[in-house]
Amino acid sequence: MKNFLDDDFLLQTKTAEILYHDYASKLPIIDYHCHLSPQEIAEDKSFSNLTEIWLNGDHYKWRAMRTFGVDEQYITGDKDDFEKFEKWAATVPNTIRNPLFHWTHLELKNYFGIDSLLTPQTATQVYNNCSDQLQTSGYSTNALLKKMNVETVCTTDDPIDSLCFHRQVNAEHFSMFPAFRPDRVLGIENVNDFNGYIQKLSEASQTEINGLADLLEALQKRVDFFHEQGARLSDHGLEHIYAEDFTEKSVDATLKTALSSGQIEPSKALEYKSAILYHLGQMYYDKGWVQQFHLGALRNVSSRQLQSLGGDAGVDSIGDFDQARSLAKFLDRLDAGNKLAKTILYNLNPRDNEVMATMVGNFNDGSIRGKIQFGAAWWFLDTKDGMEKQLNALSNLGLLSCFVGMLTDSRSFLSFPRHEYFRRILCNLIGNDVENGELPNDSKWLGEIVSNICYHNAKQYFDF
Repeated sequence: MKNFLDDDFLLQTKTAEILYHDYASKLPIIDYHCHLSPQEIAEDKSFSNLTEIWLNGDHYKWRAMRTFGVDEQYITGDKDDFEKFEKWAATVPNTIRNPLFHWTHLELKNYFGIDSLLTPQTATQVYNNCSDQLQTSGYSTNALLKKMNVETVCTTDDPIDSLCFHRQVNAEHFSMFPAFRPDRVLGIENVNDFNGYIQKLSEASQTEINGLADLLEALQKRVDFFHEQGARLSDHGLEHIYAEDFTEKSVDATLKTALSSGQIEPSKALEYKSAILYHLGQMYYDKGWVQQFHLGALRNVSSRQLQSLGGDAGVDSIGDFDQARSLAKFLDRLDAGNKLAKTILYNLNPRDNEVMATMVGNFNDGSIRGKIQFGAAWWFLDTKDGMEKQLNALSNLGLLSCFVGMLTDSRSFLSFPRHEYFRRILCNLIGNDVENGELPNDSKWLGEIVSNICYHNAKQYFDF
């Protein structure tokens, strides 16, 4: 029987151990999509206790605590930090077979050197030990990134952001770049919120927005500004891709109706979204950017929780949207005009893994290695099972060897062991194939492929 969380955690064969320890484990991390706070990185923030850095803002943990029967006052409410931590410590032993159980103990071990399990009995000792360590110089935000060998971080930033904190970062051991996330410019159905946002975009771009041409000019100015600050990626979080037929005249009229606070028909909203996505895609291509699409989330499904807690509170789920036809049309529309940028598609519904894996193959044209990517398992799928399914679909229907690997998609500075988790799962899959005689026993060759997936492919693909 193997010991829990030993050096060979998740590695079931000798080949897997060789691939992980000799090729994967020591590689730097390129975290090309996360939700870390640029301000906290720029200011090299230190945290007062373990709850502040570990539980605040972590909707994965919040969902588990609610399921375990913890009252909201101990989750997002006004109970003190230790009381909140006690409730999390009571929840952890009941998260067995959820990745939270693995992540929790990997994070305690890798950041704080704690090998004991987190339970109600160990809660006080763990809390005090970690909180004391957090007061030392080795646990500021920059020190934590260095501790995990993070080379590059890409935050997720609204087009109206000043990016002032990105300009302040001057760390020797890592780089931080913005990523352009223009989701709010698509939200034309909610006219009041939309007009408020357009006014802010107008101010940020110093462009008066009275129609479609003005809006596209404003967006182009912000893309140019982001590029000057080092941005090489965009990102969109959508239920599905918008690819309706449209005319510039019709979309211009729809936008003007919204700007005058008129109601927008659903069909006209879809035309508008399709047009903006298409034009943004062209901008990304012209800049040589990578465009990312996180597809399939059904967000804020509890109206009661949304009203009391706001968004990003852990009340989202996997959606069952049709993906293939509109995605194909969108990519083809850009490809036909030779304006298809490097693209990463992230899928949230496991039923669509094979859809995404085959879709990327349609638009890889030989110009760039792995130009169109089936992105890493994310959100509800960044589990052991979810990662294995994504890796298997990609392996079966594409080229695993060209994959740009893992990201955290996290708001937490303690989440980087997710890269280790992924690397161990990857090495174990390949190691099992070798042991089963499905791949040659050539650790040097396979080790090079593993190293590429874990680091070198992303390094080359993004070209920061």
